[in-house]
Amino acid sequence: MKHQGLPSVEEIKKRFAPIHNINVRHKEKLKSLDRLALWITNHVGSMGFFIIILCWTISWLGWNTLAPKSLRFDPFPAFVLWLFISNMIQIFLMPLIMVGQNLLTRHAELRAEQDFAINKKAETEIETILYHLENQSELIAQILGKLGQQDNK
Repeated sequence: MKHQGLPSVEEIKKRFAPIHNINVRHKEKLKSLDRLALWITNHVGSMGFFIIILCWTISWLGWNTLAPKSLRFDPFPAFVLWLFISNMIQIFLMPLIMVGQNLLTRHAELRAEQDFAINKKAETEIETILYHLENQSELIAQILGKLGQQDNK
C-alpha cells in the first residue's frame, strides 16, 4: 500500500543493485602474481617469520663465533657476507611487501565503497519506514478522532 507518493519497499529494492560479497569478487580478480605477493606479504609480515629469522641469525652468528674453529662453516670475516645477504633479502622484500600493501589498500577501498552503498540504501529504507510510520500515526489519529466523534453522538 502506497500513501502520498512515498516509495514502496519494492520500489526501493529496484533503485539499488543487489549487494555482493566484495571480498569474493576481489579475490576472483587477483592475478597469480598478485596472489603470490599477498601470500608472501602475509607470511613474511608475521611474528612467526620474524622469530624464525631472529633465531636463524642468532644461531648463525653464535655458531660462527663460539663454536670450535674447526667446526665453524663461516668464520669471522665471512659473517659480513651474511650481513650482505640479509640486506639483499630486505631489499627484495620491501618492494614485495609494498605491492601486497597496495593490493590490500585497493581491497579496503572497494569494501569502503560497498559499505557506503549499503549505508545509502539503509538510509533510504529507514526514511521510507519513518514516512510510513508518520503516515500511520496520522491515520490512527484520524481514526481515533472519528471514534471520539461517534462516542459524543
